[in-house]
Amino acid sequence: MSGSSLPPVTEIGPRDAASQAAFCDYVPQVFQRASFHLWRAWGGWNEDYRAFAVVEDGRVLANVSVTRMRLLLEGREATGFQFGAVGCLPSHRGRGLARAVMEAALDFCGEAPVLLFANPTVLEFYPRFGFTPWRQELFTAPHEAVPGGAPAPTLDLSDAGVRAGLAALSEEGLPVTERFGARGYSSISTWYAANGFSRPLRRLKEDAWAFAGVEGDTLYLDDVFTRGLFDLRAWIPRLIDRPIRRIQFGFTPERWWPEATAAGEDTKADLFVRRLSLSREPHRFPVLAHT
Repeated sequence: MSGSSLPPVTEIGPRDAASQAAFCDYVPQVFQRASFHLWRAWGGWNEDYRAFAVVEDGRVLANVSVTRMRLLLEGREATGFQFGAVGCLPSHRGRGLARAVMEAALDFCGEAPVLLFANPTVLEFYPRFGFTPWRQELFTAPHEAVPGGAPAPTLDLSDAGVRAGLAALSEEGLPVTERFGARGYSSISTWYAANGFSRPLRRLKEDAWAFAGVEGDTLYLDDVFTRGLFDLRAWIPRLIDRPIRRIQFGFTPERWWPEATAAGEDTKADLFVRRLSLSREPHRFPVLAHT
């Protein structure tokens, strides 16, 4: 930004209360259905989350948020970053502010791998910064089942104890996939719940929870947080309230349902990667780990 009249980029961290409030005011002006207010009140803004913003007169004009991730790549854990909330107020576009915050965020990440899920209206923006698009798959499996047994209880993530339990399972438990996944992303998952975007969180066992819901004749199994392997199939009747004929997975189910097949591209996931070498095998980064 040398030689530029642009305002400096501000790094907003977990203890910057006033700047966090300005960021929360900015978000719905760019992403109409999204909010960070409740997520922030729940303690979601932790040490792994930073926002790089152009702030002018107390207003955030442009932003890139950076989440530190414990990525899993074919079973190997690597520290990386995921970008989110990338945007600029419509009234301030064309001034190079988005470029300024992108460059600041990338400087923060250094040589570490970075991924992001793009807004489909700006797909041409990210390759300018060294990002490459990468295909994501949908995974499905035929499975006929009817409700049976006591329904798996629904857990309420507005309860701090439930959030703490999910965080423990996410940090210490068995990752849902090792092909292309992550550990420790419960704060991302709770953002979806805080916005009403997630399917219900159901308790299968004390140490096995799942985000799942039925639509039509399909069980959508978005994620499984657990300390160890268990017989997932035996729990399907307790996750459904009507007969189903198939399951769709929000992750690569190589561990939980190895006969599931890639059923086509996930056209709602415009993944871009930078300095990240991914498997050529079909994969789907867990949907509740997208920022």
